[in-house]
Amino acid sequence: MDFLSQTILITYLTACFLLMLYGLNCHVMIHLFKRRFNQRRRDDQKILEDFRAHGDPQRLPFITTQIPIYNELNVAERIIDAVAAFDYPPDRYEIQVLDDSTDETRKIVAKKVKVLKDRGVCIRHIIRPDRKGFKAGALRYGMERARGELIAIFDADFVPPRDFLLKSVPFFVMDHGLGLVQARWTHLNADKSLITKLQSIGINGHFMVEQSARNWNELMMNFNGTAGVLRKEAIEDAGNWQEDTLTEDMDLSYRMQLAGWRCRYVLDLVAPAEIPEDINAFKNQQFRWAKGSIQTAIKLLPRVWRSSFSGFCKVQATLHMTHYLIHPLMAYLALLSPILLLTTKIEISAPAFIALIIALIVASTGPSRLYFVAERRTGNGWTKRLLYLPLLIPFGCGLAISNTRAVMEAVFGKNSEFIRTPKQGSKLKKFYRPPINALFLIEILIGIWCLSGILFYAKANLHLLRPFLFLYAIGFIWVGLLSIMHGKR
Repeated sequence: MDFLSQTILITYLTACFLLMLYGLNCHVMIHLFKRRFNQRRRDDQKILEDFRAHGDPQRLPFITTQIPIYNELNVAERIIDAVAAFDYPPDRYEIQVLDDSTDETRKIVAKKVKVLKDRGVCIRHIIRPDRKGFKAGALRYGMERARGELIAIFDADFVPPRDFLLKSVPFFVMDHGLGLVQARWTHLNADKSLITKLQSIGINGHFMVEQSARNWNELMMNFNGTAGVLRKEAIEDAGNWQEDTLTEDMDLSYRMQLAGWRCRYVLDLVAPAEIPEDINAFKNQQFRWAKGSIQTAIKLLPRVWRSSFSGFCKVQATLHMTHYLIHPLMAYLALLSPILLLTTKIEISAPAFIALIIALIVASTGPSRLYFVAERRTGNGWTKRLLYLPLLIPFGCGLAISNTRAVMEAVFGKNSEFIRTPKQGSKLKKFYRPPINALFLIEILIGIWCLSGILFYAKANLHLLRPFLFLYAIGFIWVGLLSIMHGKR
């Protein structure tokens, strides 16, 4: 075997091993989730019951709710009405609408704020002189003017229930070292289309299993940027909101934990929100999360590994922050698989082949099993929703090209603007067209390349990689064509 063939084979096997590692860790997350599920829910309930029995309602902390908004005409009024309706003492509550809008949203918000002020609601419409720092800059600007000891944050597409604060504040009252309470996202439009169904399954996997597993087992978790309450002192102690990553939420929450503050994920504290219905909006959202996660990993992983956290915690934090590396790994394997057959002759013994098959099956079923467990625990017709689970694999594969670009930009330090994810609301007033790039052409071409690889392997009578190439091909072509279709709407 010449040097080129050796290099291709080694890099290919390395990518396979890393993907297997992330897949196997899904099984670890499931185990950690299951072993604490019942106990942690009882603990959360006991804290709330103890607070109701012994807490002094006259000494509730002052809370500021922040709503960062940028051109959200369809949903701005809905979220403002929702947080204005919170069941909380009005003399210890204020609302900040952090409005960076450049369209009609600003007038709509101003009108809504005036109506609520006339009703006696303590609410402010805050407009910055510029969008410096995007969402992180808006949150920091608002916090400098906030009176609250605790800061609740909601993106414009959320509709939190009336009792949200009364179900989250007691955790801070009972634990003065607590810096963050994160709620579980649920979905207003999960059944709107096929892609919203698939997204909801993926989000449920993260919020039902992954966030629970990390937090309940004293591992590091992240704030998801919305539907959470943070202690103002903890934000300041951790270095405040910073805009040097696109995931300012993950960045701040990790810095809070490195500074000694505790985070708490409350599974039964829920906040409904919208899921992107346009594939290009969803890809832009995933791009932001992928790039921001890797930026945060580059920024904070050295501090994590120098910290006093356990070795297992450090490993899990590394897998957590670098999770989006699976996308360039998948893209690399999709591109390399046909070349591997043409350049390298692989000979493998029967025992090694069986071991490889077992490892591939265990690793590749990890994400699907995680989603299965999440849907089962979530309930709400979960058996019917599981029919869509096989489609989630190629759908995730199809995002690999866009997210690979995001990871590469993070690694090489390329700056990019914070692109918010526009939502439609229950009554569409204005259609916000999400930015579209030409990557859909590359997605379709790589899908065709994977199909040709299937033919190569069929002619060579090799079958091991053909199912994986088929999933890649379907995913790339599907997402590429959807991008074109939604871009023309």
